[in-house]
Amino acid sequence: MSQTLFHLAFPVTDIAQTKAYYVDGLGCIPGRETPLALILNLYGHQLVAHVTKESLTRQRTIYPRHFGLIFTQEQDWEDLLEKAQQQQLFFREEPKNRFVGSPLEHRTFFLEDPFYNLIEIKYYRHPEAIFGSYEYSQIGDRA
Repeated sequence: MSQTLFHLAFPVTDIAQTKAYYVDGLGCIPGRETPLALILNLYGHQLVAHVTKESLTRQRTIYPRHFGLIFTQEQDWEDLLEKAQQQQLFFREEPKNRFVGSPLEHRTFFLEDPFYNLIEIKYYRHPEAIFGSYEYSQIGDRA
């Protein structure tokens, strides 16, 4: 059976700046590139940065729009956190633990790229909470 990959296209205004952030900063592997688009391998998933002439604006909060990764190994989460800190990437929200002591407990941080795209990086203490734990209603930091 073949593995299914996730694909996400997102807006940017400059390919060189995109490469600096995603390749040098986050460790993505660059793929095909044109002056208007760049394919990136983010831990085996395809991101495509598309240049836009539209004005990009910063979201007031981390909701509703963001994308990211969920690591299944805590050390991988810690490794990317350390890389982001060493590369001095902008943390929209610093690392924290959510729902401590509950089955939904997870570690998270949010990065913001130069084009205001928000990237959440997570690690769940209990993997069943990624898609399950229906008896709980908490999602994110919203009340």
